[in-house]
Amino acid sequence: MHWTFSVRARTVDAVQPSHRALAVLVTCIWGINFVVIDEGLRDVPPLLLTALRFVACAVPLVFFVQRPTSKLRYVIGYGVTLGVVKFGLLFTAMANGMPAGLASLVLQLQALFSLALAALLIGERPTRAQAAGAVVATAGLGLLVSGSTGGHVAIGGLLMTVGAAAAWGLANVITRASGEKRPLSMLVWSSLVPPIPLLGLSTIVDGPADVRHALSHLTLRAVLAIGYLAYVSTFLGFGVWNRLIGLHSVSRIAPFSLLVPLFGLAASWLVLDEAVTWRLAGCAVLVLVGLGLVVRKPRTVHRSAPSGPAGLVAGSRDHPEGEEDGHARTLVVRTGNPVVGRSVDD
Repeated sequence: MHWTFSVRARTVDAVQPSHRALAVLVTCIWGINFVVIDEGLRDVPPLLLTALRFVACAVPLVFFVQRPTSKLRYVIGYGVTLGVVKFGLLFTAMANGMPAGLASLVLQLQALFSLALAALLIGERPTRAQAAGAVVATAGLGLLVSGSTGGHVAIGGLLMTVGAAAAWGLANVITRASGEKRPLSMLVWSSLVPPIPLLGLSTIVDGPADVRHALSHLTLRAVLAIGYLAYVSTFLGFGVWNRLIGLHSVSRIAPFSLLVPLFGLAASWLVLDEAVTWRLAGCAVLVLVGLGLVVRKPRTVHRSAPSGPAGLVAGSRDHPEGEEDGHARTLVVRTGNPVVGRSVDD
């Protein structure tokens, strides 16, 4: 009897070059986003600005876009997590002194939250290369945060931004777990969730008078900011992002967001006149090296060897998906993460 073994590693397919380019485009949009938020907050209270962003996202498209294919709890969960928690915390932090450049850095802790939550909640375990890449990229981000901005940052704003990063990581996992087939539908219909809670919170925090004044005196700058946040950052950005997460794993796509602070800092330098130092450039290299480890193509190992370990016979009740044809029989042996296929010739 001749035994032939093939070992197929259980890994997620590598991200295609075109999908990598789309992910980079989204991170550029989101990097510029922080400067736009800073401009919008000059005229509108943070929670109200967040609410108006999602009103613009939902209306009028909700009347023309099909309902999401995923269950209602995923749509509501995504809307609350991303709209109310993540953006509510981020906008409030920036309105209370969190610099735009530093916010773009700290928010990227979401990549770590995404990896950890995906492993904990839906069983997506990162590979060793991904873990190493996350460590290297996070080290670069840590050095950026500790030495690139200068000045004093209120601990409250910093903690709110970290909370926003955690919420974004959870939203990534919800997207993956939902199995949504219509990313645009998910985006539009989930945008119905945040406005009312955010408007209520803004009325409590800022006061009814300030909310009424902001709504009745919207400036052109505020309108343009809302337009960018709703249609460019949210529709284009999150629409493409959700699609990529649906095609790949959370652990493959989420680390691309580590590029956001590079674009965010560049935009802050151009618009807000923030300095770009050699320290910043060195840390950027660390981020890119780490990202390269995270998205590198996984290897598949094949080998043949005479042996006869016990396994599950294909076509049996323990392995119903197997096949048996003539003198050839396929057996499957599970050994930890890899799946071992065995072909038997009588």
